Amino acid sequence: MPKIVLFIFLLFCTCSLKAQTWEIGIAAGGSGYMGDLNTHNPVKISGPSVSGFLKRNFDGYLSARANFTFGTISAADSNSSDAQFRARNLSFKTTLSEISLLCEFNFMNYIPEAGKNKYTPYIFLGVASVSYNPTTIYNGQKYSLRDLKTEDQKKPYPNTAFSIPYGLGFKYNIFGKLTMGIELGYRNPNTDYLDDVGGYYPNKANLSLIAQALSDRSGETTGVYIGSPGTQRGDLVPRDTYFFTQITFSYTFVTQKCYFH
Repeated sequence: MPKIVLFIFLLFCTCSLKAQTWEIGIAAGGSGYMGDLNTHNPVKISGPSVSGFLKRNFDGYLSARANFTFGTISAADSNSSDAQFRARNLSFKTTLSEISLLCEFNFMNYIPEAGKNKYTPYIFLGVASVSYNPTTIYNGQKYSLRDLKTEDQKKPYPNTAFSIPYGLGFKYNIFGKLTMGIELGYRNPNTDYLDDVGGYYPNKANLSLIAQALSDRSGETTGVYIGSPGTQRGDLVPRDTYFFTQITFSYTFVTQKCYFH
């Protein structure tokens, strides 16, 4: 976990010792990504996601949230409408495991059961650490692409990245202290390898046989391999992006003393 995430987490825990208002919740929905195998659709869902969170509400507007999220993202050139993508024929799937610390701001003064507003839109911003390990299926067998160094990296790229979560949502007080919401949040990690594609085709002579096969899969469909060393393999954008869109359910431990004493 990056040091800044650990620092904020410890600060969150220290502040929470004085807390009189806690909120716990769960969420479920979809995951998606934009990167070398999806360059144009920022809302394309490619897998499920689930979350659990613990929140400290400072007042009706501001809160701090510790979030734990697991999601799956994937993409395959064979499903693309772009002929160049289909010719490239790459594919991947990875599970994202994220811990994030978020600052959440309600546009309306929202206190379940104790406040006058039954709903509010909100925004959030924070820091996160995400682990990932792209894989693919080849001849019926699953391979870890990171370990194969398919772009002839000197060493495998890190399997953990630092990211900046940001997004918006809408929450509604169903009844009592129960809240239901819907949320969309994007992340910009400091990696371009969520999909194992970073930039250029390598010299295949430097790769193992299986790495050669998975570095350039174009010939599987066309019989002609397009991956000449030094030619473009990805979109050359330096970072991938991923997102979670979820429905949330939470319970707030509200006390009058906390808000009105």
